[in-house]
Amino acid sequence: MLARTGAAGGTEPVLSLRGIVKTFPGVRALGGVQLDLYPGQVTALVGENGAGKSTIVKILTGIYQPDEGQILVDGAPVHFPTAQAAGHSGVTAIHQETVLFDELTVAENIFIGHAPRTRFGLIDRKAMRDRAGAILRSIGADLNPMVRLKDLSIASRHLVAIARALSIDARVVIMDEPTAALSHKEIAELYELVEKLKSQGKAILFISHKFDEIFRIADRWTVFRDGQFVGEGLMADVKEAELVRLMVGRSVDQIYPKRPAQIGAPALTVVGYCHPTEFENINFTLHQGEILGFYGLVGAGRSEVMQSLFGITRPSRGACRIGDDVRVIRSTAQAVHAGIVYVPEDRGKQGAVKGLPIFQNVTLPSLARTSRAGFLRLAEEFSLARDYTQRLDLRAASLDQDVGLLSGGNQQKVVIAKWLATKPRVIILDEPTKGIDIGSKAAVHDFMSELAGQGLAVIMVSSEIPEVLGMSDRVIVMREGRIAAEYTGDEMTPENLVRAAVGIN
Repeated sequence: MLARTGAAGGTEPVLSLRGIVKTFPGVRALGGVQLDLYPGQVTALVGENGAGKSTIVKILTGIYQPDEGQILVDGAPVHFPTAQAAGHSGVTAIHQETVLFDELTVAENIFIGHAPRTRFGLIDRKAMRDRAGAILRSIGADLNPMVRLKDLSIASRHLVAIARALSIDARVVIMDEPTAALSHKEIAELYELVEKLKSQGKAILFISHKFDEIFRIADRWTVFRDGQFVGEGLMADVKEAELVRLMVGRSVDQIYPKRPAQIGAPALTVVGYCHPTEFENINFTLHQGEILGFYGLVGAGRSEVMQSLFGITRPSRGACRIGDDVRVIRSTAQAVHAGIVYVPEDRGKQGAVKGLPIFQNVTLPSLARTSRAGFLRLAEEFSLARDYTQRLDLRAASLDQDVGLLSGGNQQKVVIAKWLATKPRVIILDEPTKGIDIGSKAAVHDFMSELAGQGLAVIMVSSEIPEVLGMSDRVIVMREGRIAAEYTGDEMTPENLVRAAVGIN
């Protein structure tokens, strides 16, 4: 399976990478990797966080320059010194998070930076409107090019982002985690778009951690591991277990390593929690040693309840009992003091402090433990950070590394380590494995199970049904800001969770 597989039908690649090396201070991100992208085919690039996928995307789009190696277009060497140069060669990217501008029209967002011009050098607004309309129609988007972006839904904004990427005459389309923020309906529409792009002969690089997507949409696969090329081939010739083995260098026998729970006394009891706009009449009890799953569709109010329990927002009514102490949490400091910590879904903005090294991120809420007489003790900070990051199998050059330079999965591990270092009684994990690879998921799940085994009470908010069912002792389903159902044992089935989430009795 490690041998290079030839292109189906003898088709030559549109774009190839050969021997690409990229080094950052203290980190060799890519060590001589290769990649081939074929016209009319989807190539899935898979690998754990830190495997080098994001670095490759930045090299292909002209943001980074390789230290060694070649980029070939139609077999001829090319150089992408800028993003504009990559675009002129027909390479475009649809990112998970694309910056758009609310006050500009759809057409202006699509053509910002490369708007058509009149012979006098002015922006040709009619041509821009007409071309924007043509691109939108080509992807099946029924949008008025002259509508301001702020008046569109989130799904429509995503279509504008796709149209913007396609506004150049693209031959290679890179999709980097394109479904991360989409609903099931929007994902189905994206699949249809991919089929249209394939029929137009475009070469597509598809990056995703979701194996169901990869096997649903890809024609070919390429695996990177630790910045190295591991193998490539046709999707029809590979099984999921083999891809996992190539990605992680070992067999992942159990992605959801749930251990038998020893349920103890109540650790957290929530009574009558209400918020004017987000949730109403939330009641539940969480026990020591229990993993309590919260499931629901986007907008069901799960994260809002958890943020209120952590003191980010205040409830209008209700209280919670932590052990024998009844209180209303009014600030995050009160929550931490009471033994409640929260690992947010948006780790980049709410979890990690970019610009600070890993060890300072981990010890930030625990400075009382690592200081004496008001002075920080560096050795104790490193010792504390090393203890928790090693238990989570953090991949980093050193604990001095800026947390902002870590992959998404490793940033998540730093945020989890930060709160575990406070020795909480209750830990709330909001989408703890969102956007991280299968190997890191297994490590987070194993550690979660270990924590519950030590008596910690765990709340896990997740939109992934296999994760909810695989890791939870009990599941609460929310719908429209209310608790819709609660399941245990044999009642915990995918059908029951979905029916409760969508309101089917």
